[in-house]
This record gives sequence, structure tokens and C-alpha cells, in this order.
Amino acid sequence: MSYPPPQQPNDEEARQREAEAAAMRQRILQSLLDPQARQRLTNIRLVKPELATAVENYLINAASTGRLNRALTDEELKQILLSIQQPKKEFKFDRR
Repeated sequence: MSYPPPQQPNDEEARQREAEAAAMRQRILQSLLDPQARQRLTNIRLVKPELATAVENYLINAASTGRLNRALTDEELKQILLSIQQPKKEFKFDRR
């Protein structure tokens, strides 16, 4: 039984499409965030990539629906981060 050879050109095309999509996301975010807010989002991406992706998706969605029509400041981004982040669960142990 023989297997078909791996398709290299399609893999390359897929990587190129991913790179183009990522570049387009970055251009959109550059227009939606001021420099300090962009830096904060970059720092968050290093620690919590899922949170950064969630914030980016929220911002892009807000801009595409017309709810966001100017660049956000760092303080406004902080408020969005607080609203998106899951509250941390606290556990109390009652020691008797």
C-alpha cells in the first residue's frame, strides 16, 4: 500500500495565507490602539496569549460593527482587559 506524497505547495500557500492574515490583523490593531495600548497588548501576549487574542478579536469585532471608531488609549484598554478577564476564584479553608 502506498501513501500519497505530502503536498508541499499547499502547505506553503497555507503558511502564506496565515502570514497575510496576521499582518492584516496587526494593521487593523495599529489603527485601533495608541502606542502605549499596543505595547501593553504586546506585553500581555507574552504572558497570556489567549487573553491577548480574545482582546484583539473583541477590538476587531467592535471596529467592524461600528462601535469603535477611534484609537483607544492605554486606560481604555485596561478597562476592556478587566471586563474580558475571567474573575479569579478564591478558595477559603476553614481550619478548626
